Amino acid sequence: MTDTAAVPVPPATDPTFTPPSLGRRFGALVIDWVLCLLIANIFADPVRDGWPPVLVLILEYGFFLGLFAQTPGMYVTRIRCLSWADGGRIGLFRGLLRGVLLALVVPALIMDGHRRGLHDRLTGSVIADAPRPARR
Repeated sequence: MTDTAAVPVPPATDPTFTPPSLGRRFGALVIDWVLCLLIANIFADPVRDGWPPVLVLILEYGFFLGLFAQTPGMYVTRIRCLSWADGGRIGLFRGLLRGVLLALVVPALIMDGHRRGLHDRLTGSVIADAPRPARR
């Protein structure tokens, strides 16, 4: 007997899917941006050179979304980035592409009814609530 309750329903086929608030998404982005500024400060001057924090953000998105479905900011705000079609991780390449598109800013401002910006639609991703960790 299989436990179908443990298998997540892909967001694309879940009629009850409700995206997290824009406030939580923005909060995650602010946390990630501050981390990128701190990291970029190690090898460049983010005040003088604007590209190092952006590069760090793109790499952060590729690594963390590709492998863990969450950036550090997303972990704190309890959201995650999933594949729209199957609800799994988006992988390194799509994570990097999503980071590049997010760095362009404009795609993130054009959203559909599921709060999927162009960067989400072009990479086949969606932001969803992250499950709360199990208490021991």
